[in-house]
Amino acid sequence: MTNRAVLEVIALNAEDAIAAQAGGADRLELVTDMAADGLTPPRETFAAIRAAVDIPLRVMLRKTDGFAAGDVSALVAEARALRAEGAEEFVLGFLLPDGTPDLAAVEAVVAELAGCRWTFHRAIDRAADRDQLRKALADLPGLDTYLTAGAAEGVDAGLPVLLAEAARRGEPGYRAQLLVGGGLTLDHLPTLRAAGIDAFHIGSAARPRGWHHPVSANAVAEWRAALS
Repeated sequence: MTNRAVLEVIALNAEDAIAAQAGGADRLELVTDMAADGLTPPRETFAAIRAAVDIPLRVMLRKTDGFAAGDVSALVAEARALRAEGAEEFVLGFLLPDGTPDLAAVEAVVAELAGCRWTFHRAIDRAADRDQLRKALADLPGLDTYLTAGAAEGVDAGLPVLLAEAARRGEPGYRAQLLVGGGLTLDHLPTLRAAGIDAFHIGSAARPRGWHHPVSANAVAEWRAALS
């Protein structure tokens, strides 16, 4: 198994995607509306990005700010439309008001994905019980990644949780890859890599001039170099 760490970068459009790939990104997370922490992008945006780059794309399935599923039938319809457009990997995650996983919503969407690989996103960082959530989702088809900072506040606060979960890799509920993101900085990398964590997710770190400016290939390249 290669020791190359996965670097995933958030892309909002084809310009972002081209820059991220040029900088050395391995995969992109496609979203729109970062003011709402990232919602499902239009099919047209997915198609434009798919035509522009040849690295894997994970497409967000999320219709509302927060971690409630909202209109599940609309989510299922989005998933179906994106799959028809050629999407093969996804990102999703829904909680009930009490912080437990919304299994009905997750299962309804995952059924539409028909075995496609997917990430359960940072909803895990708002869960009432992370271990319970992981074990509840463990047998869902296609789940291969958790995007997490270890805590709602970000990696600084969540580092002990990330290290503890990395140490449990391979146990039931802990077989999916840890993809660390959310307040992640270059300074965190040595500690995370030493723990065996091999996947990292950046958004604002790829945009030194802010979200109103495109991804910087140079910024992505700095991360790629730090991980190499």
